[in-house]
Amino acid sequence: MSRPTRITTPFDKGTTASEVVAGLDLTGRRVVVTGASSGLGIETARALASAGAEVTLAVRNIEAGEHAAAAIVRDSANAAVSVMPLDLTDRGSVAGFVEAWQGPLHVLVGNAGVSGMPEQRTPEGWECNFATNYLGHFALALGLHEALAAAGNARIVALSSCTHALSPGAIHFDDIHFEHRTYRPPLAYAQSKTANVLFAVEATHRWAANGIMVNAVHPGGVRTNLHRYLNDETLSDAGREAMKNWPWRTVEQGASNSVLAAASPLLEGVGGRYFENCNEALTRDPDSPTTDLDDVGVARYAIDPDAATHLWEVSTAMLRDAGWIK
Repeated sequence: MSRPTRITTPFDKGTTASEVVAGLDLTGRRVVVTGASSGLGIETARALASAGAEVTLAVRNIEAGEHAAAAIVRDSANAAVSVMPLDLTDRGSVAGFVEAWQGPLHVLVGNAGVSGMPEQRTPEGWECNFATNYLGHFALALGLHEALAAAGNARIVALSSCTHALSPGAIHFDDIHFEHRTYRPPLAYAQSKTANVLFAVEATHRWAANGIMVNAVHPGGVRTNLHRYLNDETLSDAGREAMKNWPWRTVEQGASNSVLAAASPLLEGVGGRYFENCNEALTRDPDSPTTDLDDVGVARYAIDPDAATHLWEVSTAMLRDAGWIK
């Protein structure tokens, strides 16, 4: 089977979210952005609202979400911005969000995430990077599948990270939750972000017939609350040096990748891909060296269809065993 044509766009790493939506009319499209009270989430929501979309901020902190919504309404002149509570590690919260949602959903942006945190587990015993960054979003997408299918041409955006390729980030199916190996924050984060790419691959395979396309994106290095655990106390000397020399970009530039996958007509009918710098990333082998932190590419194991299918099966079993789904 021949490989699909690589998707390229006129945009690049310097493009902002507002530039991606310039000239687009998203009136009538309904969007959910998780973790939208700050950072990449609020900028993604702001850009989509500025193009006329009806945007729901799905957040843990309702007060922070209300402040964010007010700022977006002020900046975009679009009053169709609302807030709903969502904790991706809480079964009742995810179920409540799904039950409360009414009507079609055109875009789901899985933006919320954690990184670099000390070892923590959910009540189910799930490691928190995996539970928050991937498994909670997976459960949310399953619950909203009917609403997404009703939209006719829906999109899901799964936020990944270049660290899936820079670290040995393949899914450790024999010990996903670090029960038998030493917990290391970078490895836990890398695994969860690999899972997000595999989700894009398998969800597109399963749901394209329902008009649902799923892509993963790497926003680039952006200083947000995601990095609150990365400081002089927790980082090694090498880690501190890497953080200092990282090619950081603005929130507006980082959000461009999410907005591209969420709304650009250039990605119409495109799914199962991984985008960085507003273009589909090149595939790289895990042991391939790279010195360009702006063009890391996507690791071959992160788009492996067999691994994607296996992760889907393992994930549904986890959720079913814990009573999240039937």
